[in-house]
Amino acid sequence: MIVTRTPLRIPLGGGGTDLPSFYETYGGDLVTAAIDKYVWITVNRRFESDIRVSYSKTEIVDDIDDIEHPIVRESLRLLGLGPGLEIVSVADIPANTGLGSSSSFTVGLLHALHTYKREAVGSQQLAEEAFKVEHDILGEPIGKQDQYAASYGGIIRMEIDAEGGVAVDRLNIQEHVIQELENTVCLFYTGIQRSASTVLAHQEKAIEVGEEIVTQCMQNIKSIGRQIAMSIADGDLYRFGELLDEHWHEKKKMSSSISSPDIDRWYTVAKDHGAVGGKVMGAGGGGFFMLYVESQNKNQLRKSLTDLGLRPIRFAIDYGGSRIVGNF
Repeated sequence: MIVTRTPLRIPLGGGGTDLPSFYETYGGDLVTAAIDKYVWITVNRRFESDIRVSYSKTEIVDDIDDIEHPIVRESLRLLGLGPGLEIVSVADIPANTGLGSSSSFTVGLLHALHTYKREAVGSQQLAEEAFKVEHDILGEPIGKQDQYAASYGGIIRMEIDAEGGVAVDRLNIQEHVIQELENTVCLFYTGIQRSASTVLAHQEKAIEVGEEIVTQCMQNIKSIGRQIAMSIADGDLYRFGELLDEHWHEKKKMSSSISSPDIDRWYTVAKDHGAVGGKVMGAGGGGFFMLYVESQNKNQLRKSLTDLGLRPIRFAIDYGGSRIVGNF
């Protein structure tokens, strides 16, 4: 039995520049962090000669082609594995909440399958194979951020060239800055689950056809992402919070589906109760809010948003990336 543990992620700046429609013309530049909320995958030899896949539902099929879960089906095809397997997944956080769970699932599954085959696999290979499954094979309108964050762990800056090549730089951040970041960046679950595909597909199409406002917003977000990387590396977290606010306002300009009246109201309340800046995770529309607040204002911020029904989630940075935690 192989067991993998793969982290979810929070995008800190430059998100969206990892979409092929953008980086193939302008290059991508972003900073992202893996957190200690995980997708767990087990792969085991099955006594029967069929395939059992268990996630939010359970499938038992005789042939790979009959597997409904697209990522499981295509990952097995990619690695040349067939019947006689049992695959089980569980997650610490629900899917469709903006923390990159789909890519964490893919990275963790591929890691487990490679290990099952007794193949060594590195972080870059895992990330690129996961992107191949999700984007190239299944046609999901996604970028490369989630796969790399899940595979590498830590706080990383990603620079993506026009051919899709990714240079990963682990930010050199002092320990006391990491501790302050974990203490002053707050996550709140809105209770809204949504698929990122619709928002991202619109964004990709707008970039491809040269829609000026979207392209300009993305250029601004890329610049903000670079500034965020520098502010975190320098330990200037208040500036990081201000840049989050700029990022959110740029992001909202790109599509009416990124925010909503409720989200706008929650953000206003957050700003009124000490938040310096923040944004909705992932493509937008729901899921998790990430907010930066100075320590002295943290309690009043938490109370103001929990009173509105939002759920605070504590987190720490994960530095291990996708790991094999069991091999029996």
